[in-house]
Amino acid sequence: MDSTLPAVHPGEILREEYLVPLEIDPSQLASALKVSSEDIDLLVKEVSPISAELALKLAKYFRTSPEFWMHAQASYDLHMTVGKLRDQLKTISEFENLADVANAMGNSSQPRPDGFAS
Repeated sequence: MDSTLPAVHPGEILREEYLVPLEIDPSQLASALKVSSEDIDLLVKEVSPISAELALKLAKYFRTSPEFWMHAQASYDLHMTVGKLRDQLKTISEFENLADVANAMGNSSQPRPDGFAS
């Protein structure tokens, strides 16, 4: 999470990549998604996060995936939180024996450093 790029709120993505170029008014989108205008307004103003429900509705409307919207929210949340916890994270020592982790997971090879299964 040491990215030099700024955190991008999903509301900014919605506003700049969808609403503005497609000339869709936030209240028009709210009506189409059957949500309150306030929900969309707070999202595009980057005040509130995307909920799972809204991710599903945005995905349906814009023919994307709910994961696209939820990943954008999770990425934003992580980016914002790592800055707050940076000093605290430095004080946490890492587990030393990765072979024990691999054995506990039923895999005799070393786990991938990114935590995903090979």
